[in-house]
Amino acid sequence: MTKTIRLTAAQAMVKYIAAQHTSDGVPFIAGCWAIFGHGNVAGLGEALFHAKDSLTTYRGHNEQTMAHAAIAYSKQLGRSRAMMVTSSIGPGATNMVTAAALAHVNRLPVLLVPGDVFANRGPDPVLQQIEDFHDGTVSANDVFKPVSRYFDRITRPEQLVTALPRAFRTMTDPAECGPVTLAFCQDVQAEAFDYPESFFEVKVWHPRRIRPDTGELSRAVALLRAAKRPVIVAGGGVHYSAATDALRRFAETHNIPVTETQAGKSALPWDHPLNLGPIGVTGGQPANDACAKADLVLGIGTRFQDFTTGSWGLFANPVRKIVSLNMQAYDAEKHGALPVLCDARVGIEEMSAALGSYKAGGDAAASKADWFGKVDPLTDAPTDSNALATDMQVVGAVQHAATVDTVVMCAAGTMPGELHKLWKSTRPMSYHMEYGFSCMGYEIAGAMGIKMAQPDRDVICFAGDGTYMMANSEMATAAMLGVSFTVVVTDNRGYGCINRLQMGTGGAEFNNLLAHSTGGQNSAIDFAAHAAAMGATAVHVASVSELEEALAKRAGVKGPYVIVIDTDPYPSTPHGGTWWDVGVPEVSTRAEVRAARAAYDQNKTDQRID
Repeated sequence: MTKTIRLTAAQAMVKYIAAQHTSDGVPFIAGCWAIFGHGNVAGLGEALFHAKDSLTTYRGHNEQTMAHAAIAYSKQLGRSRAMMVTSSIGPGATNMVTAAALAHVNRLPVLLVPGDVFANRGPDPVLQQIEDFHDGTVSANDVFKPVSRYFDRITRPEQLVTALPRAFRTMTDPAECGPVTLAFCQDVQAEAFDYPESFFEVKVWHPRRIRPDTGELSRAVALLRAAKRPVIVAGGGVHYSAATDALRRFAETHNIPVTETQAGKSALPWDHPLNLGPIGVTGGQPANDACAKADLVLGIGTRFQDFTTGSWGLFANPVRKIVSLNMQAYDAEKHGALPVLCDARVGIEEMSAALGSYKAGGDAAASKADWFGKVDPLTDAPTDSNALATDMQVVGAVQHAATVDTVVMCAAGTMPGELHKLWKSTRPMSYHMEYGFSCMGYEIAGAMGIKMAQPDRDVICFAGDGTYMMANSEMATAAMLGVSFTVVVTDNRGYGCINRLQMGTGGAEFNNLLAHSTGGQNSAIDFAAHAAAMGATAVHVASVSELEEALAKRAGVKGPYVIVIDTDPYPSTPHGGTWWDVGVPEVSTRAEVRAARAAYDQNKTDQRID
């Protein structure tokens, strides 16, 4: 007879989660972020209380940013571990949808467990319930379906026996990896069931490394052998597969230059002779020039986002071919690419062996020297002490203060473009950019998640004033937990990045900078005082030199450390970059818009849709 243990569904979920381990012998779910409400406090709340020794619960201040912290934790650890986030029903749940979308776009695991309606429908409709007039099975949690890699609604306690293994299979499978949502009906959380004891035995989830199909591999190798000017596009999959050393050996063995996406940056040291640096809209001239001339583009672990491809106008060689080495068939076959469906590390190694002594021609040294000769001076401290600092100069100050243990991170606004171009990464996973969803508000919570994942790293977060205002509440959580990281707030008094895009498409400055917004002249935000009020150590600096002095003190600060500096919203790095498809009006009374539309039409002629 099968031995059973009688538990509530919530207790069973928590017990099962604690028993799921990585091949390193630690729990795959490193902790649970929770804000309790009437959809989860009585069931999951009670279960988590009794599991404090096996599954730590952290209390945050916003469901979205708790999930951001969890996602950043997993990203920094290369998807080897994840975290759980639970919320009440209704607004607590829907607050997490943005984070679910972020995880989905970036292929990152997170376990979301929002409370749900009563399965028995006795008190229907409950407080905060969304009612669909035509479908009685719908709740607010249905909005998670398009942004979850696996979605389930737990309406009976025994359903956990099938739902939970599916959830962990999804989160640990490199091909399917992404957010899992288990909508947990609140009455079911409290219901008991006799679960098999075997269900709670420790299970080890071993990382899967899929080898390439021999036919796909041989076809890819044949294309490479015929190529005279191949180039590699290294994406985030290089990091998640722990393939950075394999990539370096492959590039060196076959003399193929490497370009880096936002997610792939730091795959090679910035000064490696074959690292041409950043690619695409936020890229540099060495990488973009090589990609424009390449007759073969080898994508490794990239989903070929429009910022990478210049909206598919960058790879301009009329005879160019694309080979896409990826775990995801969806990504590997984009835009007519020849797919090689496999793990990045294994695929690189087997491709290299099959290529044998093949070496591409070319030397990247001259283009790199020219590039750094142009952009390095932009990061120097200003000579005019009265001038507002530029974002490039702020990047330079942080670069001077960085150590081998520094991780710089960001997500949205001006800094992703400047950092992609200018930041000099020295080791893998030292550059943490959420640019798949480019979600304002990820930064502060994400910095906390990175530091929790790797306490020995020196985490420096770049946040504009706009993104700071979007989501700053986990600053108080970090202070409460004593999690130490540095936030450099660049205050340009508005949305400077989008203001420049508005001007670049011929539009008048409108509703982006505070000065051009209704009532904006009345805004006077003291970011240092605000951060200090939440428990951070905070200072406002008046110059780049003062910023450098403040950065030098960060090692002695316990908890979050916020440095605020006023910056000029207009300058950006004038070198590098490529076209980005942003629709410009066909009809306008503004001459600037008409001129921008003419340029847009010309650029569209170079866009390839094959």
